[in-house]
Amino acid sequence: MAKLTTDELIEAFKELSLIELSEFVKKFEEVFEVTAAAPVAVAAAPAAGGAAGGDAEVEEKDSFDVVLEAAGDKKIQVIKEVRALTSLGLGEAKAVVDGAPSTVLEGANKETAEKAKAQLEEAGATVTLK
Repeated sequence: MAKLTTDELIEAFKELSLIELSEFVKKFEEVFEVTAAAPVAVAAAPAAGGAAGGDAEVEEKDSFDVVLEAAGDKKIQVIKEVRALTSLGLGEAKAVVDGAPSTVLEGANKETAEKAKAQLEEAGATVTLK
C-alpha cells in the first residue's frame, strides 16, 4: 500500500459524512491512544451548523440574560438578592436596582437563570429572561 500525502488524506476526509468522520476519529483515538476532542469539535461545528440551517432557530437557548424590569415595593429585599446573585457591593447592587430595567446576569445557563428569576421574584421584583 502506497503512503498517502497529507493532501490526499484531506481529500479522502472531504468525501466522508459527519458520521463516518466521527467513527474514524473514535477509531483513531483508540489505535493511537490520543484524544482529538477539541479539534474535532471545532471542525465539526461549522459543518453541523451549515447542515442544520433553518433548524438552528428551533433549538432551545442555552444562554440567558436575567433582566430586572422593576424592583417592586420591597426594594431592599431585591437589592439583597442582586448582591447574593452577583457578588456586587451594596452601592453597585443598589444602582442596578435603581436603574431598572437592567441586566443582573448575562450569559447564564438555563438552570441558573431560572433560579435567579425565582429568587428575585420572591423578593418582589419583576424579572424577564432573554
